Amino acid sequence: MRAAVAVAAAAALVTAPRWLPGRVVALRAGVFAKVNGDNVITFPNAEVGPERFQEVYGHPAAGGRSRGAGLSDLFWYWLSPGPEVHQEHLEAGPRYDDVAATTLALLAGRGDDLSARAAACAGRVLDELVPGRAALVRLRDLMMPVWAEFFHELVFGEPCPPGARDLVVGHADDVVTALKCTGLRHPRRRARLTRYLAGRLDDVRVALPGSLTPRERVHYLQGTFFNTAVVQMSEAMAHLLLTIAQHPETVPRLDDDRYFQHVLDEVMRLYPLFGIAHRITTADIDLDGVPHIPAGSVLCFSYPDYHATGYADPERFDPSRWERTSARHAHHIPFGIAANRPCPAWRVAPLAMRAATREVLRRFSAHSTVSHTRSLPHRGPCLLVRHGTALPSRVRTAVGVALRVRDRWEDVGRSLAQLVLGTVMVLDARRLRLAGRYFDEQDHGDGRVAGCPVAHGKAEVAR
Repeated sequence: MRAAVAVAAAAALVTAPRWLPGRVVALRAGVFAKVNGDNVITFPNAEVGPERFQEVYGHPAAGGRSRGAGLSDLFWYWLSPGPEVHQEHLEAGPRYDDVAATTLALLAGRGDDLSARAAACAGRVLDELVPGRAALVRLRDLMMPVWAEFFHELVFGEPCPPGARDLVVGHADDVVTALKCTGLRHPRRRARLTRYLAGRLDDVRVALPGSLTPRERVHYLQGTFFNTAVVQMSEAMAHLLLTIAQHPETVPRLDDDRYFQHVLDEVMRLYPLFGIAHRITTADIDLDGVPHIPAGSVLCFSYPDYHATGYADPERFDPSRWERTSARHAHHIPFGIAANRPCPAWRVAPLAMRAATREVLRRFSAHSTVSHTRSLPHRGPCLLVRHGTALPSRVRTAVGVALRVRDRWEDVGRSLAQLVLGTVMVLDARRLRLAGRYFDEQDHGDGRVAGCPVAHGKAEVAR
């Protein structure tokens, strides 16, 4: 009996990389489902298929951002400090309009100038961080300093000092690590960037929103440009470069702008940066052929599920599909939809990513054998080999095998850590109720909650 148990335990351990991560993902999904509560509707679903997805998403009543959703407490917890003035979480109204106009002003510029700036930032970072003939890197980590410098230049109109870059990267990495439940958040680390930005408000190259207090302006900059922008661009670049590393047949054609756009469209279809976009209905929604949706419902729009519909072999990477399919008319919304707050970087991001990618490929060939999922918890392990370096094929093969084996076993420990840390943060977020307390006070007071991290920042920094 003992021998049989020992054999079974050994078999379970040896095969853990194959079955354990999936089981843990299912458990995590169950934990987060409890956060949503009972008034959640996920789209597309059996009653509202992908052909009605954008119609519901774009409905005027599907515009609530945070008020009334259990998920909001969790997202505000992850995004603090300042989630109440984060552009993605502001409710509709004059303050949102003021903030959105400022964001567009900071992102504006000639396309060739923006491309040149992205290329210069990428070149500097690559030459600094990958000076040798070959290096094993995590692509998301490698890209974060690039976009820290890029957005610092857009905001302040001057090169990013090394110390400031470290603050931005430390903050952005802490946010995305917590979001993926691979680590706990560190408010003191985030507060260092808050203090830096507070001292630079007068240096921002456009007028900041007049409807915000000075502290709220700091939080707006921190959340919009030095959190979301840096994180999303780093994630997008990691997906793009990892795909190129695993599909080297694309490389010879990437100098063609049209083909590059096809590759980018396909990467963002397969690996959309948003898994779920949640909205709260501000009024009833009644559409012909769609079940009645009452006010106060939490609508969860699944980008991966939507992007997987309407295509032949949707799981296959195939840039050529865009030669006969218009991204505008396909089930493809990498930057959201125009009727419901599309990403303000919809124009800047492809230009900057193309320029940065070409800087990478001008210096290196990329090779990777790791798994590639939308959430990218491993941050994109990859071997970069400088052009002109003679790397024997047997060495490259050995590195590929080592990467694959390491990735599979890291996935086991990482999955367990995500389950534990995710549960801890869900419980802590429910205890703090950052969004709930903020809106309670908006309804019954002057917008300030004594001791609330959202209102004052002090309790959050002290944690």
